Amino acid sequence: MNILTSNPSTSATEAAPQPLAMRTPAFFDQVPPIVMRDALAEILGAAEGGLMEYAYADAVKLAGHSCPTVAGAWLMTRTALERLYPDETPRRGELRVELREAQDEGVTGVIASVAGLITGAAGDGGFKGLGGRHGRRGLLEFGRPLRGQMRITRLDTGKSVEVSHNGQAVARPPALGALAQGALAADADAAAREAFGSAWQGWVRAMLIDHADDPVLIAVED
Repeated sequence: MNILTSNPSTSATEAAPQPLAMRTPAFFDQVPPIVMRDALAEILGAAEGGLMEYAYADAVKLAGHSCPTVAGAWLMTRTALERLYPDETPRRGELRVELREAQDEGVTGVIASVAGLITGAAGDGGFKGLGGRHGRRGLLEFGRPLRGQMRITRLDTGKSVEVSHNGQAVARPPALGALAQGALAADADAAAREAFGSAWQGWVRAMLIDHADDPVLIAVED
C-alpha cells in the first residue's frame, strides 16, 4: 500500500481544517500598540513605509505568557521610546538597548526579549546587516553600569533614556498566593486554574491599563 496516496474518500475541493484563533483576555486589545518604522523592512518590501505595529499580544506570544515582568518590559520600552521620539515614529533597528543585570540574572532575559522585539536590538546572534547598513547585532548588552534597570539609546543622536519597573507599585491581589497553590496542585481542576489565571491577569491589567502612565510604576531618568 502506498501511504503517500491521498484518501480517495476526501474531496479535492474539501476545505482543510482551520486552526482555532488565539483567545486572549479582553484587556490585551485595550493596550495601545507601539508603532515603529523599520528601514530594513521597507527596503525588503516586508512593510509599506517600514511601519511595524506591535501589540501587547506579540510580546505575550514571544514570552509564552503574560505577567508583571512582560508588562513591565512593555511599559519601560514604550516609555523610553516616547521620550526619545516625542514628535516622530521611533526607528526600529536604530536603537541600542542595555540592561543593568546579567542576562541570566532574575527576569533580565525576559525583559531583554521584549525590548529586543520592539526595538530590533539584538545580541551576538542578531542580523549582521545589508550593504553595510541595518545591522542589529551587538545592540543588546547586559551587565552595564546603569542607574536604571534598562537604557535605550538612539544611534543617530546619542540621546539616552534610562527606565526602571517597580513591580511593587501595583499591589498583588490579596488571594493570589492561595489561588496559585490551588492551581499548581497536582489534583487542580479547571476551575482552580481559571480562578488563578483570572486573578493573575487582573494584576497585569492593572499595570497596563490603570497604571500605565504612573511614574511610580515606571521611573524615568533622562
